[in-house]
Amino acid sequence: MDGSGIDYQAVFQALPAGIALLTPDLVYLDVNEAFLSMSGRTREQIIGRHLFDVFPDNPDDPAATGMRNLRASLERVVATGERDTMALQRYDVESADRPGVWQERYWSPVNVPVLAADGTVALLVHRVEEVTELIRVRGAHSDEDRARVLESELYTRGRELQAVNERLRRAHAREREVALHLQEAMLPTPGPLGHHRSAVRYLPATGALNVCGDWYDLVDLPGRTAVAVGDVVGHGLRAAGVMGQLRSALSAASRVAQGPAQALEGLGLYARSIDGAESATVVSVFIDWDGRTLTYSSAGHPPPALCAPDGAVAFLDQATDPPLGARPEHARRPQARTAFTDGSTLVLYTDGLVERRREDIDVGLERLAEALARHRTADPDALADALLADLVPPAGITDDTALVVLRL
Repeated sequence: MDGSGIDYQAVFQALPAGIALLTPDLVYLDVNEAFLSMSGRTREQIIGRHLFDVFPDNPDDPAATGMRNLRASLERVVATGERDTMALQRYDVESADRPGVWQERYWSPVNVPVLAADGTVALLVHRVEEVTELIRVRGAHSDEDRARVLESELYTRGRELQAVNERLRRAHAREREVALHLQEAMLPTPGPLGHHRSAVRYLPATGALNVCGDWYDLVDLPGRTAVAVGDVVGHGLRAAGVMGQLRSALSAASRVAQGPAQALEGLGLYARSIDGAESATVVSVFIDWDGRTLTYSSAGHPPPALCAPDGAVAFLDQATDPPLGARPEHARRPQARTAFTDGSTLVLYTDGLVERRREDIDVGLERLAEALARHRTADPDALADALLADLVPPAGITDDTALVVLRL
């Protein structure tokens, strides 16, 4: 499970369609129960083996092209990184109990790539639905009749699904546009912080509705500045609304709190009254300009990075606590303090900048530290752009990202 509380392995096994996960070399990594049931194979007979070792061509029917077409489709997906919905295929399956006995079967396959952070294909999702019974029920007897009947059926269903998908796409596009406008209105560029330079960035997820849960805030007070970033669980208009409430509440709390821990305690109590604020993460840093110290507290958020003028990078990770509303009862939050030298750089960010699927978070933090040290002499605006250029993969990000850079 991930932070959403959803057991994705259980979901995978419960899917009604047969699903197989393959390496780019077409070796089985996992299959669900529906796939095992329709193929008549056990998990031990499939996992770790090559697709066409488990399901070879029927040697008694040299004219059969189903398996060859499937291989071509999968190899095309690996090469292009694009999904391929195949036409109806006939490929026979050898009986697991009676070797040499082949059963005539008809299938409707879809092959989908799963991309790695660098944009290459890391995994293939092979979804297949058996339609043999549909052909039999329709009373078609010859291969040509069966193909004609099923082609018509699939065409009709395909057009219906295409229309539904287009309506959903347009609705999602409208919601994404409205949510982004709302996000932009609630995240204005901060004013000057005395003679200290700063830069902020908000980068929406690429081609997805998973936007508008990330936020930042800078509050300039006499002798100190409070800076924070946060991340709301969820996306779209609802996340943008929750984000705006939490940002405003923390901004107000930071003006009267003695420190970041007290500000987050007040925010946590407020979050309990907001539907959708549960498990939101946030980190707050109070900058004491005269004492040259940073006091910070984190509610389940990735740690800010402090880069010294010599390029040494430290992560502020000594005062981390659970996300907002994660505890059943209110409790005091920890805070920690560290000194900084003039010319240091403080970077706060949300997890979209450093987290990648199937990658440990420490790898992303190390990548951030290296980029920050490499570009540390740039002014905050140029540094913010350089960090995004170095850390955002070519295929874009799947989660929105907020970034704050301050020269201390």
